[in-house]
Amino acid sequence: MAGAAAEQRRLATVVESWLGRPVLIVGDAMLDEWRFADSDRLCREAPAPVLTLRRRISAAGGAANTAVNVAALGGRAVLVAPVGADVAGDELHDCLDRAGVWDRTVNQPGRPTPVKRRMLAGNQILLREDSGDPDDALDPEGVSRLLTALACATEELRAAAGGEAPTLVVCDYGLGALPAPVRAWLVEQRERYATVALDAHDLADWRGLAPTVVTPSFAEATRLLARAGGTTRPTGGTDLHLEHPDIGPADGPSEMTVGAAPGGVRADDAADRTTDRPGPVGEPIRGEGRVALTGDGLSVTGTGVTVNTRAGEGVDRAVLAESRLAELRAHTGADVVAVTLDTEGAVVGGADGAPRRSHSTPVPASHAVGAGDAYLAAMTLALAADAPLPTAAQLAQLAATITVSDTGTCVCRREDLLTALNQPTGTTDRSALVGTDELDAIVAEYREAGRSVVFTNGCFDVLHRGHVRYLEQARALGDLLIVAVNSDGSVRRLKGPDRPVNPVEDRGALLAALACVDHVVVFEEDSPAALIEAVRPDVYVKGGDYPPELVPEAPLVRRLGGQVRTLGYVPDRSTSAIIERIRTHSQDPAPRASEHTPDESLRTRTQAS
Repeated sequence: MAGAAAEQRRLATVVESWLGRPVLIVGDAMLDEWRFADSDRLCREAPAPVLTLRRRISAAGGAANTAVNVAALGGRAVLVAPVGADVAGDELHDCLDRAGVWDRTVNQPGRPTPVKRRMLAGNQILLREDSGDPDDALDPEGVSRLLTALACATEELRAAAGGEAPTLVVCDYGLGALPAPVRAWLVEQRERYATVALDAHDLADWRGLAPTVVTPSFAEATRLLARAGGTTRPTGGTDLHLEHPDIGPADGPSEMTVGAAPGGVRADDAADRTTDRPGPVGEPIRGEGRVALTGDGLSVTGTGVTVNTRAGEGVDRAVLAESRLAELRAHTGADVVAVTLDTEGAVVGGADGAPRRSHSTPVPASHAVGAGDAYLAAMTLALAADAPLPTAAQLAQLAATITVSDTGTCVCRREDLLTALNQPTGTTDRSALVGTDELDAIVAEYREAGRSVVFTNGCFDVLHRGHVRYLEQARALGDLLIVAVNSDGSVRRLKGPDRPVNPVEDRGALLAALACVDHVVVFEEDSPAALIEAVRPDVYVKGGDYPPELVPEAPLVRRLGGQVRTLGYVPDRSTSAIIERIRTHSQDPAPRASEHTPDESLRTRTQAS
């Protein structure tokens, strides 16, 4: 027991060490939409269920979900990806904001945001509708804007990390976000990134990137080896054979989920298959017909790609993957290859040539959507924090496993990972509302642990959506967010005799209830200068559309060694506008539509008003 506890503490130390790690994610971002319905009868027109929609949720998917997982695990995530100027794109932006991801996506008018819509009844997925055409390529202007966003985001992360080279995660799912010019730029700029992780349906497109780690599925690894035209070496007396036809398969996105869809028996296999062996299962692939896996795990087939073994019942996908790790490393140029095996875990290999096997718990397919994103995020953060490969593999598998407890898109949070390791989550028994003396001790503890402190201040009189988004973005800039709120007397001096609307006790309690706020402190002065002197924040945040140089506290913060950030507004969201609307409604119970529009001057006021 003592050994297990020591091992858990060692793993938790790695989780703590990657806090604030700068990570740039680029690739195919999409929106996952889940529609939950009830069904108690069939329709008259066809043997199909009649559905009554009860609930709809949306979540970040693809590269966006990888970014969400990086942020949830404690990294500093920045997402660069093309996103459509449409409703789905707006929802995706909201998902990123809520997760604390730095949203550096590039709007692409006329090119829709990819969406995966799932309809469920009784937690059973009945159908999935995909929208977003991978053949709808980025135009030259879109490519140029994407490259500019990549360069700027790289420098932004480097500056935020004090000159440290950021980590890069590439998520290429064949939806058109990474055309040849973007791939060429990333290969050319490889030296700007300390650690590079690659998750691509077609690994052959990324020759020259020299990634630190690649995380192909079993089908993706199979496809790469088949295209490479190599043959396997006998391993331990097991004759594993790879057939490769002269004509390569057409390019296109690939995805395989074991057991996701029924499939038929290939004609050339029909003669020698026994009646008790199940037929192949798998998901059809655009441009490649079908990649299918036999139920016993002994063969994977697809147009132009066949992996087959006749070695006997003892050979499974893990054994096959282990035998090919060295070739996969050679073909990808990666230091580490992690072949994921769906609910069967993963096989991981590094430069030492020793395969490492991890296992997972089988779950329904609707529980595992996005689990690979959690695996990729944890593996990347661990390797970026210089964790040994066995440790990185163990944490990655744990992150993927603990996220699959329910239907929806999987996200692993740092607190969940630490809880699974039987470690404290970093929260204390202290109240979020603290005094200045207690605040000094809290800051000292965080500084001793090497964590960064973010500080902001304001009146926060009538808490609204603009405040919440602003505070979520502020929290993403460091490890601890301290909010200093003006006392009632201070608000009256700043805003006038009719403010505040809510007393400081209520304002402080509401702020303390927000998950993104760690501690709230009240100050009596009109300026937070004294608190800034005491806290010495690593990052001082203000809301506004002006440059940081115009923030009155900027010289003090910089003299103390911190940096100043200004965060934008949610349009038409301010305390003054809300108060004005309340007054208008109280004066006229049925105001005209034109009277609902707040005065334009109100739109430029700070969110913390």
